[in-house]
Amino acid sequence: MPDSPAGPPTPPIPLSELLARQELGLRRIAGPDHADLLWVHTSEMADPYPYLLGGELLLTAGVQLADADTYVARLVQAGASALGFGVAPVYDTVPAALVEACERHGLPLVEVPPETRFTAIARAVWRLMAEARHRELHRVTRAQQALATAAARPAPVPAVLRQLAVQLDGRVALLAADGGVLHAAGGRPAPDVRTALARLARVVAPADPPGTPAAPSRGPSPASATDTRGGTHLFAYALGGGQGLALTLATSRRDSGDHTVAGIAVVLLSLLTAPHQGADAAGRSAALVRLLLGAAPSDVAPLLGDGDPWTVVHARRADGTPADPLTAGALGAALGSALSEADRDTVRILLPGRHGAVAPQPGWTLGVSGPAPVTALRDADAQASRALGHAEATRTPLTTHRPGAGGLAELIPADRAEAHARTLLAPLTGTLAETLRCWLSLHGSWDRTAVALSVHRNTVRQRIGRCAALLGTDLDDMDVRTELWFALRARTP
Repeated sequence: MPDSPAGPPTPPIPLSELLARQELGLRRIAGPDHADLLWVHTSEMADPYPYLLGGELLLTAGVQLADADTYVARLVQAGASALGFGVAPVYDTVPAALVEACERHGLPLVEVPPETRFTAIARAVWRLMAEARHRELHRVTRAQQALATAAARPAPVPAVLRQLAVQLDGRVALLAADGGVLHAAGGRPAPDVRTALARLARVVAPADPPGTPAAPSRGPSPASATDTRGGTHLFAYALGGGQGLALTLATSRRDSGDHTVAGIAVVLLSLLTAPHQGADAAGRSAALVRLLLGAAPSDVAPLLGDGDPWTVVHARRADGTPADPLTAGALGAALGSALSEADRDTVRILLPGRHGAVAPQPGWTLGVSGPAPVTALRDADAQASRALGHAEATRTPLTTHRPGAGGLAELIPADRAEAHARTLLAPLTGTLAETLRCWLSLHGSWDRTAVALSVHRNTVRQRIGRCAALLGTDLDDMDVRTELWFALRARTP
């Protein structure tokens, strides 16, 4: 799946827009009249090739210009977009040899008058880039709103595809694993374009997943693929969740924000097509209906795969920004589930069935519960919350709940351990007991506990002091801490 749609890259600046700034007095005197600028670079080196990234407007006064043809050939080889030559102080006019070389090698040559400083040109380019990025962000925002509105309509999948075709001015289609077109919008492409799109779809969403007998040696499939046919740009994106569906696009242009717009559509379509993920979707829907009508979790467990473990994931953005439903859906799709929700700053995701280890996700901090049956999802939710707090306190991208196994704790029968824990911890409220458990798990760190519980460190000190007073114990004593730790682990909420 594409990267999380945080925003489009900055579009390139047409050279013509820079030349149109009359206050600069720039004039193209050789080479083609069109070029896209990605940035500006100034250099008086005889050969700036090693320091160019491609796409630059290179500005020079020709201090070390010797062989004009070799100089221009090296710039073209490095991928420079255009050359700006400053008249004065070295040359009174642009050298004729340089004009001829730029014409011969197809590099736009711009004359910079003596009164125009290179810094003024750079400032103008950055301003144009900022304006272009603002326009592109505005376009992407409008497209996101339009796609989200389409997703809320009675037939959401065709509506999203139609809106995507409008936003990208092209042909879009949703393909099944066997190559069949489930839905399409935006006209009918040429036969060779349809064939190429079907091939791209098989690349990103093969009919036989990696590891099956039909594909024993194939590695992981890419999330997206591109190609061209004449002047048509082709794209294919795999929908999240592993359901074998692919979104294909054919457009006559390729703007910088198109990938972001397509990524938003992929997230929406991944959520909307979630029922394709398995044959048990009807059972899950029936279980949800029964729960809403008042059934107990134990009564609906058989519909959800009685005995199959579930995993709960809690997540927050690493940069502290709030999570919205679209962001939550993107994270859920990346983890392979459409069951997600955004609650203020926290995203909660439910992973059904048997999942392997949850992988860290760039830009997120995750807390993962242990596997739990459907009847114990509330406990798993608490585990995921604690794991997320621990991950944030220890500044790790992911923490998984690890239940105690073996050791001294198993020498005491569970019922006796729980009875002792209830008696020992009876003076503590639920909030105090949770604070004490978190504080002990983080080795008595006030700051880390405060981060994990999202409270002030003075609040942690007050609560721990209250625990010590109510229990009548010295919490600096390691024997006391050890006994309380065993009791807190044996305690049933």
